Amino acid sequence: MERMDALDASFLALETPTMHMHVSAVMVFEPAGGSHDTEGALHAEGPAVHFDRMRELVSERIHLAPQLRRRALRVPFGVNHPVWVEDPAFELDFHMRRASLPAPGGPNELAGFVADLAGRPLDPNRPLWEMHLVEGLESGHLAVVPKVHHAIIDGVSGAEVMAFFMDVGPTPVGPVSPAPPRRVEQVPGDPELLAWAMSSLLRKPQSAFGALRTTFGAVRELAERNRRLREEEELDPPPAPFRAPRTSLNGAISPQRRYAFMQVPLEDLRDVKRIFGGTLNDVVLAAVAGALRRLLEERGERPEEPLVAMVPISLRHPRAETIADDDRAGPELGNKVSAMLVSLATTVADPVQRLGLIAEGARLAKEQARVLSEEVIDGWAQLALPALSSRVARLAGNLRLFDHLRPLFNVVVSNVPGPDFPLWCAGSRLVAVYPVGPVVEGVGLNVTVMSYMGTLYVGLLGCRELVPEVEHLGHLLGDSVDELVKAARRNGGHWA
Repeated sequence: MERMDALDASFLALETPTMHMHVSAVMVFEPAGGSHDTEGALHAEGPAVHFDRMRELVSERIHLAPQLRRRALRVPFGVNHPVWVEDPAFELDFHMRRASLPAPGGPNELAGFVADLAGRPLDPNRPLWEMHLVEGLESGHLAVVPKVHHAIIDGVSGAEVMAFFMDVGPTPVGPVSPAPPRRVEQVPGDPELLAWAMSSLLRKPQSAFGALRTTFGAVRELAERNRRLREEEELDPPPAPFRAPRTSLNGAISPQRRYAFMQVPLEDLRDVKRIFGGTLNDVVLAAVAGALRRLLEERGERPEEPLVAMVPISLRHPRAETIADDDRAGPELGNKVSAMLVSLATTVADPVQRLGLIAEGARLAKEQARVLSEEVIDGWAQLALPALSSRVARLAGNLRLFDHLRPLFNVVVSNVPGPDFPLWCAGSRLVAVYPVGPVVEGVGLNVTVMSYMGTLYVGLLGCRELVPEVEHLGHLLGDSVDELVKAARRNGGHWA
């Protein structure tokens, strides 16, 4: 039995019938043994062969990510955080599944499959993950769609988990650490869990004092910092929660989802960054801002205040080992994240000026986020009883509170760095990877991007009621990128 980290537990507690707290990805593979005919069609070995190969590989390496064989066991009455216990009935075939797209098996059919998968919760009585091998793509490729609860991974640790089931060539580069003998302990009963929870609660007053002390110091520092920004530097501080404008993108969410995906050459975004400054993430935010501005205009909306994006920030330290290492240690699972709120400057029409404002706002938001240290975030997560967090989340959904309140923010925009070298899984080459982030209450859209082999892959997941036109939004996002790229090339001495 292992106590669940407080931040991981919060993702479990916040799940409701409409807010599914899992993350996913669409990984497209060129099957092993594939060949193209004279018309360019891809032919390969049967899908059953690939499924068996992938199942065997996962079976050999799953011990590297022990949470994938553990259940999340909730403490009775929600008086303390859940615990991880080894699932005595773990069955790999329950988690690994085959699926087939309806004809013609194009992007629309694949997006529909992903949307349906994203709109269904994971089984809480099993280890919190699934992996679907999807056949029937018209290109002859295969798609693998893993779905893992946010209590197990964040964006960066999810990329690490993906990497540990990959290789840098068609065959494994080096030996993987052998699985140790599996020891399955008896699942604790309610009396044992309650006894553990009560003994842990005795330490809460001391934890509460520490959390209050660090929070008071952080709030005082933020207030002084914002005063200096306004009075001395004449700059607007980063937006605060619940100050985002109300739009038709925001409101009480439904459990159903829509999904769309697209890709952008990474070099195009680097050109924009090189010419206009800022970071690659600033360019992504500016492109999203342009697309949302256009979408709201098409809906007849023109908010007088700029939209606000919530941008997750990884708190992980870089790891020394790589995917090519022999005897690799397992991935560091769990959540080590903070977040910043960034104004998207959507009241500004000029895309280049908008990018400049976003870059400046993101810089200030990052500096502010450093004040809200991991210690502050973890301290309050430790104090948040699951019973209270869960009831508040369900109450907000049941009463549709966000149909009447300002949203915490308008959109989630997440950027996950990926490898710049090719990967294989069970002999099949990875050719594309589109991320899928969660939709949260009050916020109908999640835009997550991931880089791989010189391309930025974009996944847009929307609430079916609030953002039914996510495919169209993907086209608007492409137009917004093109607008920035053309401006960069003009400023760089090129015509476009």
